[in-house]
Amino acid sequence: MKNVTEKIRLTQFSHGGGCGCKIAPAVLSEMLARLPAGIAPPELLVGTETSDDAAVYRLNDQQALIATTDFFMPIVDDPFDFGRIAAANALSDIYAMGGSPILALALVGMPIGKLPPEVIARVLEGGASMCREAGIPVAGGHSIDSVEPIYGLAAMGLVHPGKVKSNAGAKLGDALILGKPLGVGVLSAAQKTGRLDEAGYRAMIGVTTQLNRVGAKLGLRDDVHAMTDVTGFGLLGHLLELCRGSGCRAELTFEALPVIEVARTFVLEGVKTGASARNWTSYGSEVELRDVAPWQQTLLTDPQTSGGLLVACAAEAAKEVLALFYAEGFAEAAEVGRLREWESGGRVVVRG
Repeated sequence: MKNVTEKIRLTQFSHGGGCGCKIAPAVLSEMLARLPAGIAPPELLVGTETSDDAAVYRLNDQQALIATTDFFMPIVDDPFDFGRIAAANALSDIYAMGGSPILALALVGMPIGKLPPEVIARVLEGGASMCREAGIPVAGGHSIDSVEPIYGLAAMGLVHPGKVKSNAGAKLGDALILGKPLGVGVLSAAQKTGRLDEAGYRAMIGVTTQLNRVGAKLGLRDDVHAMTDVTGFGLLGHLLELCRGSGCRAELTFEALPVIEVARTFVLEGVKTGASARNWTSYGSEVELRDVAPWQQTLLTDPQTSGGLLVACAAEAAKEVLALFYAEGFAEAAEVGRLREWESGGRVVVRG
């Protein structure tokens, strides 16, 4: 007889899942535009201006504190896997700034009357296991009784003040390297309709629970100029943030992009998320697609959960950066494009 955690389908309690729950980029921009100017002390090295993955605050000449938070509703039914994915996704923001995490706080919202305590406990265990893998403690947190299940982390890390990898740091001629394959959103959509088999599920879990800890090593390299992680806004959305911050234009070749093979199969059959269309509506005016098929556009805007690092590095360092990715277990990392001068037109150009 199945235990209670196997009988419960977490995704049935939420209207969306993973980073696909994020507010659409255009709506978020409108909301943030209404905020009054905040305090900006000189110690605040990275704030809200460049749409970076985390805030960075200088502590002294050798250390800066990275602070971030990330949480979402279930992308999978297994509570332990949900906790692992959410934790890996939150910690990715620390690695994307070039730093190393030092501790995390759990953020928990659960429908107490609908989910048994043992199911909720498994979510927390999953998150804690990922933090142990990262070598950090879950040192506390906060919980509420909510209508839909929510889990994530507030995470903190450290980085040298001179090694911060902001969206604003990319340079003309930089190579663009993507650390993980695209297609997580497509697989989550296939799962909701019961079309994802065990092999496809394992492929999704393999991508979403792989810690982006290579970011800490990349952060030590002076020839790595900028980093971000690809999550709910899709590859195009997060690349646009980097391009805006650095004043550059990106040129991509679709065929160079790594894609989860089973996701490619599903997207060719028309499987996609609603967030993909919302993403395109938000920023499509800044993108030029040249001979790009509709299914390719879907993958370019597909919301990733715990997606790969997107790295802008000196062109001559691309092979060494890729070698570092491979050595850390990112077998599908690939050089996908270059940064060029931008004057007008699309911030991102993609060739099919």
